[in-house]
Amino acid sequence: MAVTSVLSARSHAPKRGGDRRVLARLLTLFLAVFLLLTALLSLGWGAASDTDVIGAMLGRDGVSLRDQTIVWDIRLPRVFTGLLVGAALAVSGAIMQGLFRNPLADPGLVGVSAGAGFGAVLAIVLGGSAPLWFQAIVGYYMVPLAAFFGGWITTLLLYSVATRNGRTSVATMLLAGIALAALTGALTGILVYYATDDELRDLTFWGLGSVAGANWQKFWSAAPLIIICLVAAPFLARSLNALALGEAAAGHLGIRVQLMKRVAILTVACSVGAAVAVTGGIGFVGIVVPHLLRLVQGPDHNGLLINSALLGGVMLLFADAISRSVIAPAEMPIGIITAVIGGPFFLWILMRNRSLVDL
Repeated sequence: MAVTSVLSARSHAPKRGGDRRVLARLLTLFLAVFLLLTALLSLGWGAASDTDVIGAMLGRDGVSLRDQTIVWDIRLPRVFTGLLVGAALAVSGAIMQGLFRNPLADPGLVGVSAGAGFGAVLAIVLGGSAPLWFQAIVGYYMVPLAAFFGGWITTLLLYSVATRNGRTSVATMLLAGIALAALTGALTGILVYYATDDELRDLTFWGLGSVAGANWQKFWSAAPLIIICLVAAPFLARSLNALALGEAAAGHLGIRVQLMKRVAILTVACSVGAAVAVTGGIGFVGIVVPHLLRLVQGPDHNGLLINSALLGGVMLLFADAISRSVIAPAEMPIGIITAVIGGPFFLWILMRNRSLVDL
């Protein structure tokens, strides 16, 4: 009787795993359709509610120049930027949670957001003091480039501190990230103290995060790097699944753990650095999206990373729609919306997983 029970349990185990995989695929299809509908809704959402979006998209005769400009030069780059940034933040959060084996992990833990923020503040406050020839060469891309390199430099410092004898300590990287975030925060405070009133306003809105200023220049300054990272992320799925068993077990399964850590950290650094450079600081997307998906489809990263990209784009577009509606015709920064939603959600996750953060 006992043998029969064991055989019955084994026969049902693959079926449950299969059901989860089928559920993940169905969720992918649903999120892809939902993302398309959300993007179309976002294109038609704005102060100019009488815009002929369909006519402008299809190039119909008789569509006014005003409608074409609104759709192609204002709303479309805004939608694409929101999609990419939301996907980058959500996928980076899923990778970090898999790397740290902790649902409370966030891309900000590696110091990318703090370093990118410091680079942007440095460019806003001191960019006008740079040599004219440098300003002429860099021009419009000064703040995005400074933010990107700030995130890169911070990540390289973290990696050098956490790596010893060819092995990278995730715990050391977490503590070093906290220390570097505090240091860059202090340096940012010094720059804010010397900023003018106009610079302070720019700093405030940049720090809160927004896609209101999105255009094709900003989009193409970040899109190639984010797309490369999003394409590379699913190749980490098998390694992240194995890492859930522990580093030793992952090594016995043939996973090159140290190489996987380097690739994962660099992927997060590139995608988050590019995203922050374009839209500023937008928090909690990297925590909320992967955790919601884990509750629905389970921890398998094969479906989790793809669905995180789709749901991240949906979440940021919805947050953008809310930001345009709350105080219309003015706009509220997206970072405020995501914080209002993500803060309570983070506390809920913390209450459910107290054992993971007990010292």
